[in-house]
Amino acid sequence: MNTTQIAQRGYSPVTAPLKSARKVEYDVVARITSRLTSAMKAKDFNKLIHALHENRTLWRKFAMDVSHPDNLLPDDLRARLIYLSEFTEQHTRKVIRREAAATLLVEVNTAILRGLK
Repeated sequence: MNTTQIAQRGYSPVTAPLKSARKVEYDVVARITSRLTSAMKAKDFNKLIHALHENRTLWRKFAMDVSHPDNLLPDDLRARLIYLSEFTEQHTRKVIRREAAATLLVEVNTAILRGLK
């Protein structure tokens, strides 16, 4: 390949469209929810722990994002998302201690997925 061909490739239009932020969020929540569900069905506690960690990390990032002063979401929605993040944190601890099932976490994520659609 010569330099002209390399330059043409570098400046050619991108063939794949970029995903919107909402679509990226949807994909991440869907992937983590699928992992939670899969671990619960398999009754694989180690796999569940890994999925719980991913879910907890996701919700912590959501809370940090909506807490930022530049976030454009309405205050009421921001408050609800922070509440869900706190709920996820508390319920995850119960699941890890085997005091609760992860089903509620899947339901919360599924509700978020519906909202992102």
